[in-house]
Amino acid sequence: MKLSIDHKSPIPLHIQAEQLLRELIKDPAYQGGKLLPNEVELAKKLAISRTTLRQAINKLVYDELLIRKKGFGTKVATSKISSKAMNWLSFSQEMKARGITVKNYELHVSWVLPDENVASFFEIGTDKKILKMERLRGNSEDPFVYFISYFHPRIGLTGEEDFKRPLYEMLEEEHSTIANLSKEEISAVRADKFVAGKLEIESGSPVLFRKRFVYDHGERPMEYNVGYYKAESFVYAVESRRIENS
Repeated sequence: MKLSIDHKSPIPLHIQAEQLLRELIKDPAYQGGKLLPNEVELAKKLAISRTTLRQAINKLVYDELLIRKKGFGTKVATSKISSKAMNWLSFSQEMKARGITVKNYELHVSWVLPDENVASFFEIGTDKKILKMERLRGNSEDPFVYFISYFHPRIGLTGEEDFKRPLYEMLEEEHSTIANLSKEEISAVRADKFVAGKLEIESGSPVLFRKRFVYDHGERPMEYNVGYYKAESFVYAVESRRIENS
């Protein structure tokens, strides 16, 4: 495969490098755990800095397409089995559809420095504070989900908004930011002491862990959300329809 970057293109170099890497990892030569070319060699071949190349690699590591181990190298990650739904709802909408009245047990808003994963998703530095919202929610009897959301500074949130309102409704009406695309990852994990305390379960109990990446109409990242659900309280349903051949 020919590796080249157009240095005269208006597309940023790290975006071009990321697109190139996405094509490169499809090559059968790099399946089965074979290492990619090392960063020094690849950066030199593309005539870009290692910092620019590393930014592209970090994005693919974040997307779980690559695995990088210090002192070992970078290789293509083994594909995970995932289910994708064609439509998505906010938590409030999900619960309303099930006839459940949502109760907010806790709501905390703060300004924090993002970790590398969040910063990479938002394509910002780890030295820029962003708004973090934590919500413990459930029904009238007990809490069953703990959410943590981070928002891109581009939205313009102040922290003074009424976060008790439906989130995406508030973002649209007060900040002209419309959630248009959601990408989700769901896995089973054991609750650590902190999460177990929030959900009122034993530490080490199984919980459903959902990561949600939300984009606006321009497919720009706007929210990074993680949720911990009591396993017995949440079912992830996927509806698929067969498309007949024409």
